[in-house]
Amino acid sequence: MRVAIAQLNLHVGNIDANVSRIRSSLGQAKNQGADLVLFPELTLAGYPPRDLLLSQAFIDDCQRGLGQVAASCHDIAAIIGGPSRNETGQGKPLFNSAFLLYDGKVQAVCHKGLLPTYDVFNEDRYFQSATDFSTVDYKGERLAITVCEDLWNIGKESLYALTPPDVLMKSRPTVLLNISASPFAWNHMPQRMRVLSANAKKYRLPLFSANLVGGQTDLLFDGASAVFGPSGQVVDRLPAFREDMRVYDLSSVRSSPHNEGLPELEGKEQQWAATLDALVMGVRDYFRKTGLSKALVGLSGGLDSALTLVIAEKALGKENVWAVLLPGPYSSEHSVTDALALARKLGVRHDTISINGIVESLENSLAAQYAGTESGIAEENLQARARAVVLMGLSNKFNHLLLNTSNKSEAAVGYTTLYGDMCGGLSVLGDVYKSDVYGMARLINAIGEVIPWHTISKPPSAELKPNQKDSDSLPEYQLLDDILYQFLEEGKDAGEIVRRGHDEALVKRVIEMVCLSEHKRFQSPPILRTSPKCLGVGREMPLEASWQSLLRIHNA
Repeated sequence: MRVAIAQLNLHVGNIDANVSRIRSSLGQAKNQGADLVLFPELTLAGYPPRDLLLSQAFIDDCQRGLGQVAASCHDIAAIIGGPSRNETGQGKPLFNSAFLLYDGKVQAVCHKGLLPTYDVFNEDRYFQSATDFSTVDYKGERLAITVCEDLWNIGKESLYALTPPDVLMKSRPTVLLNISASPFAWNHMPQRMRVLSANAKKYRLPLFSANLVGGQTDLLFDGASAVFGPSGQVVDRLPAFREDMRVYDLSSVRSSPHNEGLPELEGKEQQWAATLDALVMGVRDYFRKTGLSKALVGLSGGLDSALTLVIAEKALGKENVWAVLLPGPYSSEHSVTDALALARKLGVRHDTISINGIVESLENSLAAQYAGTESGIAEENLQARARAVVLMGLSNKFNHLLLNTSNKSEAAVGYTTLYGDMCGGLSVLGDVYKSDVYGMARLINAIGEVIPWHTISKPPSAELKPNQKDSDSLPEYQLLDDILYQFLEEGKDAGEIVRRGHDEALVKRVIEMVCLSEHKRFQSPPILRTSPKCLGVGREMPLEASWQSLLRIHNA
């Protein structure tokens, strides 16, 4: 039997477009002699459909699309994902299902058993967990069909009392097939490969896994679908961040030579490269899937806006990106010249609009109320909000989506201005620490200067008061980012971080800043997720709760 993996970039809710993509892939696979094509999880609906699943009309459309795909399955079979109604009368109204289609109809339905509810996942909100699992015979093979998480209850990844493949093994399958929508994080692909390899090795079976690719608002899917031999060896892996389809001879996979080792992210440079690829894909897909085409970036001469502009140009093309420089009372000359140099280098449209008059007008309007007080953060924030008014005015007038340029370090500790530099329709760097922003910029410049080196080397500054530097308000970014990573990604409490060598007062100060700024992040634009723990989707913190327990230093 010849098995194809179709790694597709699907569109949530766009059933007709998804059906068209599936049919096209079936035709290509048939021309290449495939007997069976494996598609990603929830192929028909796109992933994650979220509360679209609560609409009966949406489920009806998915069922209609299923029938259309089934009608195309002559002389070839397909395994596609989609929601199916729970007809048992017990539990949730839907299953997350894999459908085996051939001879023009649905021949078998296999439901997902393990429904993740951690981090970015909330499948138990919509789906009933399957408890019965059975294999399906096709072309002389016995197929063990699983859906994404069903293979993750293994080794250190074990979270559930039930392990679906253990049940399926009672029927003596000859091949493991997995349809998946496993999202990107910079450390996740090697972890996914280890889990899949462990399943192939444990059950001594060839394993095929088709993973979704593409951006779906804040979630990014890297694809990297894979085939494993029965010793857990990697036979092949599809490329990351783009569609692809490949056909494999099952007998060749079974007899493939054993090889040691799995693909890993080898240090920071690969992490930065993968993150850049993910962000470019995420920006491109967000615009394409929302029907937008033009992006607006407020270009300050600082590194965050510079990197955002480079990503936007890579994703959308220079003709679709507009950079606007907004010098204010404390903008340095080199910031303006750096910003102009980058815009010219990229060939994007760029305009310069001074905010001095706007700021002066705001200060005059508030003079009576501000009288007798010292100038401080409120006055600084007027400048940030003046810039936001101009940028949103241009966005509104000319139908350009404003891209937010704040990084994760700033967003985590609230070093941002509500209704100022937090404005935008999509946060590009909101899940990238400042120290990684530096690394990604240096990577971009590795084969020739794109971002002016002065932008990378100068001390970062918001330039909202004379001689201001970020380090006036924050620890050095390398130090800050290490504390934030331990607190956010690793879930360490204050005591553990202190015992790892950080100053107690500093740790408490950083955690306090994170907690005090939660209300700001509650109002932030969608953040493209690239890390194991994003400040947006996947991290839910109450706004009004007491957080003093997070500062307590417990004994070891």
